[in-house]
Amino acid sequence: MFRSLSVLAALFTAFSVAPCRAANVHFPVEYYKLPNGLRVVLSQDHTSPVVTVGVYYRIGFRVEPKNRTGFAHLFEHMMFQGSKNLGKMEFVRLVQSNGGTLNGSTRFDFTNYFETMPSNKLETALWAEADRMRGLAITEENLTNQKGVVGNEVKVNVLNRPYGGFPWLSMPQVANTNYYNAHNFYGDLTDIEAATLHDVQEFFKTYYAPDNAALAIVGDFTPAEARKFVDKYFASIPSQPQPPDVDLTEPRQEKEKNVTQQDKLAKRPGVAFAYHMPDRSTPEYYAMGLLDQILLQGDDSLLRQELVQKRAYAGSVQGGINLLGNMFNYKGPMLWMGFLFYDSATPESQIMKAVDAVIDPIRENGVTAAALDRARTKLRSEFYDSIDTGFGRADLLASFALFDDRPQRINELEREFAAVDSALVKKTAAEYLRPTNRTVLQVVPASPAAQKGEK
Repeated sequence: MFRSLSVLAALFTAFSVAPCRAANVHFPVEYYKLPNGLRVVLSQDHTSPVVTVGVYYRIGFRVEPKNRTGFAHLFEHMMFQGSKNLGKMEFVRLVQSNGGTLNGSTRFDFTNYFETMPSNKLETALWAEADRMRGLAITEENLTNQKGVVGNEVKVNVLNRPYGGFPWLSMPQVANTNYYNAHNFYGDLTDIEAATLHDVQEFFKTYYAPDNAALAIVGDFTPAEARKFVDKYFASIPSQPQPPDVDLTEPRQEKEKNVTQQDKLAKRPGVAFAYHMPDRSTPEYYAMGLLDQILLQGDDSLLRQELVQKRAYAGSVQGGINLLGNMFNYKGPMLWMGFLFYDSATPESQIMKAVDAVIDPIRENGVTAAALDRARTKLRSEFYDSIDTGFGRADLLASFALFDDRPQRINELEREFAAVDSALVKKTAAEYLRPTNRTVLQVVPASPAAQKGEK
C-alpha cells in the first residue's frame, strides 16, 4: 500500500499572490464521459516525450462495506495477479520492458493504479489497464496467495514495527465516531481471511466497474489519438449498478479527547494531535490549507520553531492535511494532524502546553498579512513542483473528476486560495483549532510488566 506514499505526499497546494493580482495559471483539460460512465480526463504536456496514465477507482479504506474490511487493500494487490490477456505479474513486466514505471496505492476514498511510459506506448498502457478493468484472474490460488501477502504487509508495516500505524492508522480510530472513518481499515485481517471466492468476485464486479472509475492521461499525446484509444479499449466494458454512497459525516466534536496507547517495540514516547477539518472545498477549507503552512510545514513553521528550535522537545514535528495523500485527493471528513517523538523525561502535558502557546494566539488574533503571504508563497512553490510531474497532475485531475465531476478545478485553485484573507483565517482558526475539536493521542513504551502480560 505505501509503496508510493512519498510520491503522493507533495500536493499541499495554493498560491502566493494577493487577490487583486492573481495570476492566470491554466492547464489544458479535456473532460468527457463514456456511455458506460467512465470519466476521462486529458491534459497535454509536450515538455518531454512521456505520458502518464492513471486509473482511479472510487473504493478506498473507509468506503468499503462493513463486512468487507480490508478488501480495498486486498484488491490493490489482486490487480497485479493477471487478467484475460496478461498473466500473473505480466502487467508489471509489460510496462517495465517498454521503458516505463508503475505503481498503485490504497487511500481513504480510492484505489489507484498508474504508469509513466514513453509517449509512443500510450496505446499499450491503455490496453493493459482496460484488460484488467474488464476482468481479473480471480482464482482460489491467487486469492489465497494475496491473503498471505496482505497479512505479511500488515505485520511488517504495523504489528511488528515500532510505532506501527502511528498516527496515520491509529488516530482516525480514536478521533472519529462514524464507523467508516474509525474502523481499523488496514490491520484487521478478519474479513479478508473469511473472504470466499464469490465475495471477491462480487466486490470486483461492483467497485471496479467503469462507472466507478476515472481515467486521467497526462503528457505528450494528441487528444484525438487518446480518445480513439480510450474508446477502442474501454467503451465496451459494461457498467454496473453502484450501491448508494455511505454516510461519512462526523458530529461536531465538543470535548477534547485524550488517549494513551502502549507500544511494546517503542523506545521513547510519541504524541499526535488532530483537529477535525472544515468540509472540503469550503472557504474555511482553503484557509486551513494556509494555516497548515503557517503552523506545520517547513523550517519556518511556528510549531517547528517552538517545539524543535526553541524548546528542543523533538528533532522534528511532522504532519498535515490527509497523511495518506494530500488535501485534495479525498472525499469525506478529514483531520489536520501533527505528531512528534520526544524524550521520556519531558511530560506530554508540557508539549501540548507549548502547542497551545502557538495556536491560541492565532485563534484569538489571527495572523499577519506577511505570514499569510509567506504561506501562499510556500504553497505556490509546492504546487508547481507537483504539477511539473505527470503523476502529480494526473492525481489532481483524477481526484477532481472522481469526487467533484469537475477536473477543471485544477484551474480554479488559484482563485480559491487568493480569496482567503486574514479575517477568514482568524474565523477558521477560532472554530477548527479550538481544544474541544482536538484529539491527543500518546504512544508510550510498554513497561516490562505490560510486555509480559502482567497486571
